[in-house]
Amino acid sequence: MAQQRENWSSRTGFILAAVGSAVGLGNIWRFPYVAYDNGGGAFMVPYLIALLTAGIPLLFLDYIIGHKYRAAAPRAYKRFSPSGQFVGWWQSLVSFVIAIYYAAVIVWAGSYMVFSFGQKWGEDTTNFFVSDFIQHTGELTSVFVPQMFTGLVIVWALALLIMFGGIRKGVELANKICLPLLIVLFGIMVFKAVTLPGSVVGLNAFFEPNWTRMADPSVWLAAYGHVFFSLSVGFGIMVTYASYLKKNTNLTGAGLVVGFANSSFELIAGIGIFSAIGFMAMSTGQDVAEVASGGVGLAFFVFPKIISTMGASGDFVGFLFFGSLVVAGISSLISILEVPVSAFQSKFDWSRKKAVAIIVGLSAVISISAFSTGSSLVLVDVIDHFANNIGIVAGGLMSIVLVTWFNRRKIPGLIAHINQVSSVKLGGAWVFMLTVITPVVLVIALGMRLVDLVQNPYEGYSTTILLLFGWGVVVLFGLGAFILSRMKGIHDEEDDKARALDDAR
Repeated sequence: MAQQRENWSSRTGFILAAVGSAVGLGNIWRFPYVAYDNGGGAFMVPYLIALLTAGIPLLFLDYIIGHKYRAAAPRAYKRFSPSGQFVGWWQSLVSFVIAIYYAAVIVWAGSYMVFSFGQKWGEDTTNFFVSDFIQHTGELTSVFVPQMFTGLVIVWALALLIMFGGIRKGVELANKICLPLLIVLFGIMVFKAVTLPGSVVGLNAFFEPNWTRMADPSVWLAAYGHVFFSLSVGFGIMVTYASYLKKNTNLTGAGLVVGFANSSFELIAGIGIFSAIGFMAMSTGQDVAEVASGGVGLAFFVFPKIISTMGASGDFVGFLFFGSLVVAGISSLISILEVPVSAFQSKFDWSRKKAVAIIVGLSAVISISAFSTGSSLVLVDVIDHFANNIGIVAGGLMSIVLVTWFNRRKIPGLIAHINQVSSVKLGGAWVFMLTVITPVVLVIALGMRLVDLVQNPYEGYSTTILLLFGWGVVVLFGLGAFILSRMKGIHDEEDDKARALDDAR
């Protein structure tokens, strides 16, 4: 018997969950440095153009596919086109893999939230993180790291609890708690940061426009790339979330709220991070360029140093900053897990509890086994790089090409569907952006990245590591998607009939 599909309790519940998914670790530790490194205030121009011409149009496409075909990504794309199931499974497997290592980063942040009290990282913050905390060796190792094991067990237990609750009592409820909590925690941190001596120095560096960088194509690619990753588009999340919406939900209105809420948070994150960096620069007599960093380096090397220069008040700021990372990470993790859970539930007609037990349980076992060792930093770095730069980009590109290049005759039906329920109407401009601008940018970005990865081994890692956890992960996406799309599903005949009826209209 087919399982009845769940719904969000309201459009607000969906928006909270969608914003909670979009606002993740990258908003806090990636955007500020990307903006600073690509022209500062001038970067806002290509960033906004990228948001309007690629980010939001692709977000709308994800919403339409999920809402119109009311299914998880593989089944929704299959209902749209027979070959679309491969795209959906590719995206679902990308989410599955990302969830496995994402949990480890949440553990790092959660541990540092505790370390903030008494600033236990000491003087050499880099050595503390690399050697003392995660016991990184630079290569693959079987060294057992007890604190990582304990942290991962806690994170996955929480994830299982939330996912077992379903859409309304699990995912939606968790986001109703996490998103306001994130706003409060991070808001207090930003307020504290902007009141620090020297904050203006950091803000000037962050906002000062370098208009000459606008002529650099790499700046525009950086803007499009960041918007693409930031909105949680291209790897099945928004397709899945939209499938739980009620039939008459205002899709474009919700999409605009999600898109601009996400961008607003990124801007606020930049203000907070660079205020703190300005304080450190002034305190140590360094230039902002010497202090500024992004990613893991910002969160676990630079920010603890900043906290250490604040004296006793640094404990509180550290708790707020790392607490924000934990909350943002949890809300994103459950959205990522929802993609493969919903996909397998839909394919094989599993109950919600069975799908969660198998998919999240398997993710937990792999994650705890792999990331409770001294290899966690290597694995996170390599898998994240390949999953993001190839997996997500290729998944988004395939979905666009499937819809706008190979099934153009179906576009009027998609537009009619979204315009019937939405306040902002879509038309030729939306089609042009998806048909031309977004795929061209993604093809260039993907091509440049592939060439670079082939010519220059990523971060100098060994061939074995890159083949197993880099290119091997990409092969898993493709091979896994091929096998799963060829497996017979419970609803195949029903979906074929529905697609034939839809094509006849």
